[in-house]
Parts: sequence; structure tokens; C-alpha cells
Amino acid sequence: MKLPLNNQMSSSTSPSDNKKRKLDLGSRQQEESFEFQEGPSERQPYCERDLNPVESAVKSSWEEGAKLLRRVVTKAGAVGFKPEIAGAIFCGHLVADLDSVAGALGAATLYGGTPARASEINDETRFALQYWDIDLDIVKPIEELVEAYPEKGICLVDFQQDTQLNSAISTKNIVGVIDHHALQNSTIVTERPIFVDIRPWGAMSSIIAFEFAAHSAYLPKSVAGMLLCAILSDTLNLRSPTTTHWDRSAVSMLVQYTGIQDVNLLCAQQFKAKSSSLAAMTAYMLVSGDLKQFKFNPPAKSPLQYKVAFSVVETTDITCLLLRVMELVKEMRTVKLELSKSPESPVDILFVALVDIVDLRSYLLLMGDAERRLAEAAYGEG
Repeated sequence: MKLPLNNQMSSSTSPSDNKKRKLDLGSRQQEESFEFQEGPSERQPYCERDLNPVESAVKSSWEEGAKLLRRVVTKAGAVGFKPEIAGAIFCGHLVADLDSVAGALGAATLYGGTPARASEINDETRFALQYWDIDLDIVKPIEELVEAYPEKGICLVDFQQDTQLNSAISTKNIVGVIDHHALQNSTIVTERPIFVDIRPWGAMSSIIAFEFAAHSAYLPKSVAGMLLCAILSDTLNLRSPTTTHWDRSAVSMLVQYTGIQDVNLLCAQQFKAKSSSLAAMTAYMLVSGDLKQFKFNPPAKSPLQYKVAFSVVETTDITCLLLRVMELVKEMRTVKLELSKSPESPVDILFVALVDIVDLRSYLLLMGDAERRLAEAAYGEG
């Protein structure tokens, strides 16, 4: 079944080298200068040349981004004030993606805490860390931090479902949630009231970027770069249906602040990194990689509860994945069988979506009658 999201194509611009900026995140005594520019000196500024979709979004929000940027502090020392989560460990979801890692890094920088990751990072996240010259050791595995600081509060970022929670995290230690996803049946349950910031935006990192401006807090340029990459990733270059005005404004602010000379080139580079490892991955790895589980009840009053597993594979080369459909469907059965062995909540349905992030089209793989019936009920017959 093919699910058209948008027919808008992106066009590439001529490459230009971007300078890396190195910042010691372990110390905030370093100062950075900021000079407002509307475009690179060796190329036409964004406001004077034909723009592709992501650049058009940056241009349309340029003034608002500039206003936000005037509130950001460029000298070390100023942090955000949220006493409920100040000094906490900030950790994203299992199957860590760029938004969860960058969001944890940004939130920890903003609120004086410690960033953590719930699992190994993907190639896109590795590209962003290298591009902005940030050592992965700064974002330590959550297991190490929980062992070292067993009583420390933990703020969840980019998720709030217990099915995506690393088993090392105890709900009694959860002190906050910063997220942009819908609340569903698997939402965590805590022993006491906690700090919650959930906004219907395209990326969790957009929330953090705005909070830096709202608090007039110090934003290291390397952290700003990570937030920028994360927003572009989660919103598919500001073209996904979930993209909001707030995401565009945040990207415009971060583009101006970091001095990126070609934002579309950055998009192309990081999405190429996202797709580069897919060819070397087995079908099983592709199906089980970025997989999340959701619970839902049928419309009629019933004690029954169903669990759906949904896996997403994003790529810039959809043809290569479509040639492996039969191989993927075979491994879908294997993964579903493994997940169904859980005595507490077996998986009833498993979907795999192949997402073409260039043409913005999704292909939903169906492995059985249950999956087909649910897909047709949701999307119509394909």
C-alpha cells in the first residue's frame, strides 16, 4: 500500500564547505561572538536568490527568527530556570534518533543537567555529532548514569510511553517530560506530579530552541547546530505534515545563529548519512531497528486491548528498499513472532513503513490479513 504524503520535490544547490566549531561542553567559561548576517558573503543571501522549499521556509520566518535570536545569550553563564528539572538527567527513547539525542543535549545545556542516551546512536546522529565536533562521550548511556547516580531525577525527552522507556529508568525517578508526541494508552504513570511540556510541534528540539530564547539562556553554537539538524530530521526538511510555524521559526533562528552557509546542503548531507548504512543492514535489522509499540482499545466497550508494532525505515534511495520488499516481509513475520512471545502483552499487528524522504512518499508493508484490514480501515484500499 502506497501512502502519498506530499508531491513536493526538493532541489539541491551548489555545495560549499561549512566550517566546524568546537566547544568544550564541560565548561561554560568560553565566550562566543555573534554577528548577524543574512547570507554567506561568497554567495547570494537567501533573500536574493531562487530558493528551494527548506530555504523558502527559512526566508519566510527570517524576521521572527532574528527576533528570537536577539533574546539568546551568547556569553557563558545564563541558564534556564525550571526548578522541577534543574540538574536532572535528560534521556530520550529506546532506538535513539537525532531528535532524542540532540534534545537531551540541548535540555541538559539549558537546565544545567546531564545528557544521556537510551541506546546506541544511528548514522545520522553520528554525522551531526561529527559535523558540530561534539564527542559522543558527552551523551553517556543512561545505564552508566543511573548506576553512578541512582537517586538523581530523570527528565524524559522526545517520548512519554513506557514501551519506549529504557529498563534502567525507574518511574519513581522521573521528574519531567518534554515531548511533541500524542498522549496514548502507554503513557507513563508516575508516583507524584511531574513537570510536563508537550507541544504539538514537528520536533522536540524546536521546543528546546524556543526555550533558550524564552529564558535568555546561553546557547553554545555546537548545541544550536545539533538542534538545527534534529529539527530538519524530524520534519523532513520542514516538509512533513507535522511541521509547524514554530519549527520554521526555530530553524530560521538557528541558521542565522550558527552561520550555516547552505542549509539545503546540510539537509542533503545528513539524510545521505541516514541512508548510507541501510544497504549493509540485513532485512531483520531494518524491520526491528526503529520499531515502536502502541496499545489501543477497540471502539466498542470491550476488555480487550491490542498492541501494534510500527517500524519506520527512512531513505533517500527508495528503489533499493523496494527491491527488498519480499525479504522484508519475511523478516516481519520473524519479528512479530518474537514480539508475540511476551506473555503480558503480545503484539497483534506489525507494520513496516518505507519512507522516501526525497519525494515524501511512504510505502506500507503488509504481512497478513490483520494488517491489511487495519490499514484499509485507516487509509482506504490501496
